[in-house]
Amino acid sequence: MKTRLSQLSLSQRHLDILEMAKQSGFLSTEELSKTFKVTAQTIRRDINELCDKGLLRRYHGGAGLASSVENVDYPTRQVLNHEAKIRIAHMVAEYIPDNASLFINIGTTTEEVAKALRGHRKLRIITNNLNVAASLCDNEDFEVIVAGGVVRRDRGVIGESTIDFVRQFKVDYGIIGISGVDGDGTLLDFDYREVRVAQAIIENARQVILVTDHTKFSCNPMVRLGHISEIDVLFTDRQPPESIMAELHKAKVELHVSDPVEEESDD
Repeated sequence: MKTRLSQLSLSQRHLDILEMAKQSGFLSTEELSKTFKVTAQTIRRDINELCDKGLLRRYHGGAGLASSVENVDYPTRQVLNHEAKIRIAHMVAEYIPDNASLFINIGTTTEEVAKALRGHRKLRIITNNLNVAASLCDNEDFEVIVAGGVVRRDRGVIGESTIDFVRQFKVDYGIIGISGVDGDGTLLDFDYREVRVAQAIIENARQVILVTDHTKFSCNPMVRLGHISEIDVLFTDRQPPESIMAELHKAKVELHVSDPVEEESDD
């Protein structure tokens, strides 16, 4: 893998740059250098790192938001903010009781949740994620049911037959991931076929759990999955922006935030 985990953790300045890009669309190197009181060389390094992670796109003289139509490649998503995803997964595992039925959909954070659930007893899991199935199938105490359909390169399963299969069940918990949450609470993703499966999961779970790390609060994919009011519980690693907090409060969504970790300095 070309990029190490340590290189993929986001500093506070990286997060601030992403937030500025979301607000203005384009950021010049000169503007960022003045704002953060660092050299242009430092800003160019920041931009290069964020572009390598697929979070920004280089333009002449600066950078802008990454594509709203194409997701970061799967190997990069696996290690991006990996420690945060593990902390989220452990919170979810503590929340889910033994003897429960679950949907678990596509996503690197949901895959960490699956790993964290391996110590549970008597779970019945329906999933359209072959990585999730592989993580859980060795536990003889579990029943793992895999939806049929078209298999993507990241081992997610999508398509009309996947949706039809999901609709045959009514489960206790639906655990879903997301690629972006807009400021108005809109849930967004990149693949409309994946979105339709997630919508079927939402419709057929008694309680819907959204798992997402804080970087998704600054991403803007183009496919609408639904609204944050359609979920019951949000697990994340940092408190969401004020606009999203207002939507959570309005919809009475339960929020769980993991303990923050100390950020590494970035000069």
